[in-house]
Formats: sequence, C-alpha cells, structure tokens
Amino acid sequence: MNAFSFLYRAGTALGLLTLAGSSATWAQSLPATDAATSMQIYTQAQRWLDDNVSKNTGITGLPLRMQVTLGTLDRFLRLASCTQVEPYLPLGYRLWGKTRLGLRCVQGAGKWNVFLPVTVSAFGPAWVIKGQVASGAVLSASDAMAADVDWAEWTSPIVAHQSDWVGHTASKMLSTGQALRQDMVKSTQVFQAGALVRVLGRGPGFEIATDGQAVSAGVMGESARVRMDSGRTLSGTVVDERSVRVDL
Repeated sequence: MNAFSFLYRAGTALGLLTLAGSSATWAQSLPATDAATSMQIYTQAQRWLDDNVSKNTGITGLPLRMQVTLGTLDRFLRLASCTQVEPYLPLGYRLWGKTRLGLRCVQGAGKWNVFLPVTVSAFGPAWVIKGQVASGAVLSASDAMAADVDWAEWTSPIVAHQSDWVGHTASKMLSTGQALRQDMVKSTQVFQAGALVRVLGRGPGFEIATDGQAVSAGVMGESARVRMDSGRTLSGTVVDERSVRVDL
C-alpha cells in the first residue's frame, strides 16, 4: 500500500461492505463464479487502482487525499475460471468521480470482459458558500469559508484560490454548503462600451497613463479595446473598474 490512504469498499443492495477481514467472508459477496477467479478479479482491481489512482494527487497542484470505493459485479454472472485478470481503464473514462474499471481474462478457460463500478474521491482544501448568494451578485470574501471537500464529486473543477472568486460574479444561485466550482462564477464586467477609461501604457523602460474610450465592455482580467484621442484603437487587459493596461 502506498503512502496515501485508500479505502476499498464493495457495494451491496443494503449499503457498503468494507473490504476487510478474511478472504472467505469477502468471497461471499462476489459474483457466482469460482472463488479463486472472484478473488483474482478484486485483488487485481485493487492493485491496479493502488498504482494508478495515486497519480491523480498531483494534477491540481495541491495535496489531495484519494479514496476509492469499489462496487460489485452482477452476482449472477458466471465467469469462466481465469488465472490472469488484466484491469484497464475503458475509453472515455478517467479515475475521477463515478467511473468504471474494465477487467478482462487474458489467460484462462475462456475469455471474458466485465466492468466494475468505481467511485474515486479526492479530498482537499476548497471554499464553501455561507448563506445564500443570488445569481449575478458579486462575491466577497465573507461569502465563503475554507473547508475540506471532495473535488471529484462533480465534473466542474474546484476554484481553489480565493483570488479566483472574490470580486467575481455568481453565475447561478448559490446555497450554504456548496463548494465553489468554475461553473458557479464568472468574471465581473466593470465598465461598458463607451465608458471613459484610464489607459496604462507600458514599454521598455517607461510607463504612461492617459485617457481613452472603451470600444468594448470591460471584464476583469480579460481583454478590452480602447480608442485613443488620436483615433488609434489599442487592446489591453482590464485591471480594475476603470483601467486598462496596454503593452506598447
């Protein structure tokens, strides 16, 4: 077992059965197949997941605690005796959230291929909404608190850093307990086309500041076009409610 804490569980109709205790007890919950093949299926699945799920811990740049929950195969399956089971990730699936693991017999009395339900959780730091935030409201630091959440529970990525959501706009109604994700926030528009804005010009060894007129709406952190008094139109990055920075 690697340094991360992996929890393997087999699902039953009544809930989750922890994969612990004797092999005989475990085998009772496996499909209607010979015990050796049944154990081979789950042992190979667990070993493969041990080796591969841990690779997900670095994808976010933050430490995540990975947890894997195994489902069960249909207990009415009749699988031929197999001495070598090969796990693989089916095309279009990934080891994140609710997914499945393919298992095929590559050496045995008969060739077969089955799919095992798997849930991969990834617990780590995030920001969770406090109270109610209306759609279209600008988020402030008091709207969310730091908490430990499952990053893989939903498909939209977590917004991990406070600077990535404070001052941004809620794209939908947000409620207590929701972890902030990218589909919940959007950059805030700070001025409209036609507004008078400050143009901050920067070049090799110099900086200038002058006025201009916005040709397009200004959204924080995004590009906007500005018309100068000379008639020239420049593109720059919106840095605050009335300023656009341009590289000259």
